[in-house]
Amino acid sequence: MIAHYLGQTTIAADALAAAFRIPNVLQNLLGEGVLSASFIPEYARLRKQGKLSEARQLAGAVLGLLSGVVLVIVAIGVTVAPWLVGVLVPGFDGSRRTLAIALIRILFPGVGALVLSAWCLGVLNSHGRFFLSYAAPVIWNVAIIAATVVAAARGGPDHIVIWIAWGAALGSLLQFLVQLPPLLNAAGPVWPSYGPSTLAFQAVRTNMLPAVFTRGVVQISAFLDAWIASWLPLGSVAALANSQLLYTLPISLFGMSIAASELPAMAEDTAHGAGSAALIERLKSGSARIAFFVVPTSFAFVALGHQVAGVVFQSGAFSAADARWVWGTLAGAAIGLLPQAWGRLLNSAHYALGDTRTPLRFATFRVALSVVLGAAIAFQGPRILGIDPKWGTVGLAFGTAVAGTLEWFLLRRSLISKLGPFGLASDRHFRWWGAAAIATVVGVATYLLLPRSPVLITGPASLGAFGVTYLAVAWALGIPEVRLLGLNRP
Repeated sequence: MIAHYLGQTTIAADALAAAFRIPNVLQNLLGEGVLSASFIPEYARLRKQGKLSEARQLAGAVLGLLSGVVLVIVAIGVTVAPWLVGVLVPGFDGSRRTLAIALIRILFPGVGALVLSAWCLGVLNSHGRFFLSYAAPVIWNVAIIAATVVAAARGGPDHIVIWIAWGAALGSLLQFLVQLPPLLNAAGPVWPSYGPSTLAFQAVRTNMLPAVFTRGVVQISAFLDAWIASWLPLGSVAALANSQLLYTLPISLFGMSIAASELPAMAEDTAHGAGSAALIERLKSGSARIAFFVVPTSFAFVALGHQVAGVVFQSGAFSAADARWVWGTLAGAAIGLLPQAWGRLLNSAHYALGDTRTPLRFATFRVALSVVLGAAIAFQGPRILGIDPKWGTVGLAFGTAVAGTLEWFLLRRSLISKLGPFGLASDRHFRWWGAAAIATVVGVATYLLLPRSPVLITGPASLGAFGVTYLAVAWALGIPEVRLLGLNRP
């Protein structure tokens, strides 16, 4: 909806993409990733041990800590917004810079509410209630869409993005509030606490600091990508943001979701001294489920990325050329999708074992490599190949993919040293990749054989043929994960 009204190569689109990225540091530093590393394992262990009162006390203490920190950081963020824009997207000037500053000041308080929403997610996940916490962001999106539609009838791009920012801020608050009733029903009365800390809370604080640095390192990588993109042609920041929306989707849907659902169980296993066998089985099962979905997604992004981008974005001011730009960037990132999705699960295993420092070391390495490699290709690649400098966004995405792959390798090696081997049989890989390759041939052939038509016709047809073929071949090859979709073999 936003792409329809703003397109991609506009000042408003670039300003909004930068504004959404900058305050998100607060959500990522103090939100789900940090709570997964520090709070959820301790809370799950207390519940498993029957210490329900201590678990509620811990939840209240973490809520109090987050509330205080969020209040301070939001106030600082609103105050220093001009400095943030100058440092993080220095290529912005004039109206693009002014608009980005205004948007950040509106968005920052809303992101504070999203951090508290992540606290709700941590509590609900620990009680085995996953649906609402992951469905709640629908409210955030509905608020943004409503604001976009209303604003589009009353003004131009600058007016629209201001309304989008207010819609996002309101949606953030609603996303937090909708989770409170089921949380109180599951956990009982929880009140913010600022009193003496318990041993469990001390453990949370101890593990939170390395987790914050880990997330901070990741945020530095995202900021540096935006910093580099701000020096590329107009629209590069928006093109990079749009491609990231697509290639982080399978990581979130299949990597983070499985990692989040397994984390409380892993923590409970360690609380009862279940040993490495239980964790290894969870790692193997989770890795197989992730691969079943992410492998075909990678193929689709490379071969049919223009159709994916077209279906999602191409409308109104967003052209077919814009969709092809997103496709190129998306293809550069697709090679690293599976390792990055697997990496989320391996991080959860480290957190369940009480190790938050190893992921920090590897994340630091990943960011350094990603920035150096991405910047080199972004600036030098188009010049060497004699192509438009805007394709430097492909280099940024490719650098992220390569670095993420090496991070996964290091995380895996670390866990093998702690638990022992947990690899999947080679025939499993052959069946996943074989099914995806056959589906790609069918999907591309469908696209090429169709007469020239709007993307809303060619996209669903080619992608639908791809998806149906993958599932049919997976069923025929007896891939066990087909059962996840109810497609059991007789």
